[in-house]
Amino acid sequence: MRNYLEEILLKLESKKPDHAKKLRLNTNYLNELYVIRANDFYCQYEKYLLLENAGLDFSIDCYLRMLDDMATERMNFLRQGKYSSASFQEVEKCIYDNPEMMCYHMHGLALAQFLWFDQYERYSFFADKLAVYAKSAESYLEIGGGHGLYCYTAIKLLPEDVKFEVVDISDYSIGICKGIINNPKVNFITKNVLEYASNSTFDFITIGEVLEHLEDPLVLLNKLSDLISDDGISYISTPVNAPMIDHIYLFNEVQEIRDMINLAGLEIIEEKVVISEHVSQQYAEKFKVPVMFAAFIKQKQK
Repeated sequence: MRNYLEEILLKLESKKPDHAKKLRLNTNYLNELYVIRANDFYCQYEKYLLLENAGLDFSIDCYLRMLDDMATERMNFLRQGKYSSASFQEVEKCIYDNPEMMCYHMHGLALAQFLWFDQYERYSFFADKLAVYAKSAESYLEIGGGHGLYCYTAIKLLPEDVKFEVVDISDYSIGICKGIINNPKVNFITKNVLEYASNSTFDFITIGEVLEHLEDPLVLLNKLSDLISDDGISYISTPVNAPMIDHIYLFNEVQEIRDMINLAGLEIIEEKVVISEHVSQQYAEKFKVPVMFAAFIKQKQK
């Protein structure tokens, strides 16, 4: 297989050398499995790009535009102590209903899954543990399918007869997710998850990087009890101090996430916390460095 990861890094070196150097330094501790997983996804992703008459150069340009947005959001966040968007209506109008912004933002995120070590650590936690926590699952729901990486992985790891459903508020997100996964067994639904309902429950639910996009994430966590089977398990992830153009709800520290999970009548089975820079926890807290939180959770026993 082509070394897509190396190709992407080399292309980035020609356009943003300091950033590419940092990416290499940040990921040099990861093993061969990281490279294998990255190349597998990027290969699948490129197939979709080619069908759309695009290529990796297009994605890299999208990624660099996303970095510019992030730099602006970061500067404003450190100055004001809050995310730039305060309401879902605002984000929907400016981002979700804006095809150009959704395009470069989603393609940028697709590349970032294996360029940023913290994103990969979060993904690796999911991929390494899914077969254990979903071993008896007959149905899988993904809320916020985005770039499709997690559902794509779940299809590969779970039994052939598992039923898959993906719900996302954005037509563009559904389009890119559907295109990358490219599997007819997945049922895709464009809908606000807070308005989504199902005639049956799901044995496993993935909610990756969704909570921060809501005005009140507790509403979605409370809704889990209506969507998940009695013995079902959910994988969730959300960041702390991570300004982005479409982030609304600010978690100031990891404990706030744990407390909200508990308040929703859920309990953490296993969690993973990764600081987005190779710095100490004390440094991250002082300078509000983004922190990634992920966990497998279940309903509390009544």
